[in-house]
Amino acid sequence: MRRPVITAFAAATAAVVLAGCGTTESASTGADAKSGRIALTDATGAKVTLDGPAKKVVGTEWNVVENLLSLGVEPVGVADVKGYKTWNTAAELTNSPKDIGTRGEPSMDTIASLAPDLVVATTDLPDSAVKQLRKIAPVVEVRSADASDQLGQMNENLDLIAEATGREKRAGTVKKRFAAKLAAGRKALEDAGQDGTEVAFADGYVASNQVTIRPYTRRSLIGAVNEKLGLKNAWKAKGDKNYGLASTDVEGLTDLGDVQFAYIADEQDSRDPFAKDLAGNRTWKSLPFVKAGDLHRLPTGIWMFGGHASMGAYADALVDALEK
Repeated sequence: MRRPVITAFAAATAAVVLAGCGTTESASTGADAKSGRIALTDATGAKVTLDGPAKKVVGTEWNVVENLLSLGVEPVGVADVKGYKTWNTAAELTNSPKDIGTRGEPSMDTIASLAPDLVVATTDLPDSAVKQLRKIAPVVEVRSADASDQLGQMNENLDLIAEATGREKRAGTVKKRFAAKLAAGRKALEDAGQDGTEVAFADGYVASNQVTIRPYTRRSLIGAVNEKLGLKNAWKAKGDKNYGLASTDVEGLTDLGDVQFAYIADEQDSRDPFAKDLAGNRTWKSLPFVKAGDLHRLPTGIWMFGGHASMGAYADALVDALEK
């Protein structure tokens, strides 16, 4: 299972995706009326000045690439294009951006060759890399995640990128449609008698033949969406201060009890630790939700650390699974 770089129903879905496509928008309302220049402050407190709304933009992390696409901006450079296309299908790349390398170590030479107006990075990228990027082009950093307010941080990131690209109006539309999607999902779950259902979402990966399970606590982005859907988070752990993620093993699942267990697995390398590596595990087979069949594999391509499009796709998939 791929992990974030840590320094670590259907009409609504279509509406969110369409919100990120086509049309142009007038210059940022924050731009200087005479010069057209845009002055903004990024998540690190750095002051960034642009000559105008950025058009040639590079994204070093998948969530910022998703934000750009949702705003109708096709990035000229993307980190790990193949990985993005596998893990983030909610906001599809329709152009052919240059692959700038990995999310943790982007190629400075490749980025420089693109002569971008702007590079959008997250606070997960090492300071040394950001320093090099600033020699190439203006850099705006967004905070990768904030366990104290994940949805607020997601909105803030979208707004900052919208300001840099002159797409504030589009950002407002994306946020409104996302809120409407969550409200519709909550209503659907209420109608299905699932309001207040306990859900445990996790991912898992195998290292040295051992399965490590990563709970997405109520402080995670997934956890925040679940609560907006009227669901309860079954995990008791608090999680880390940024992503709200914890760590456990199969024995740690025995405290969950009678819950709905949901996960997303990696189809790219055909690994599904829950269906394969744990299939013969005695403890796993004894868990109430496994015995009851309350185990839901959601579609690959929903990026668990993404933006409004990804979280909208997640909400759709979870609601669909629980309604059944």
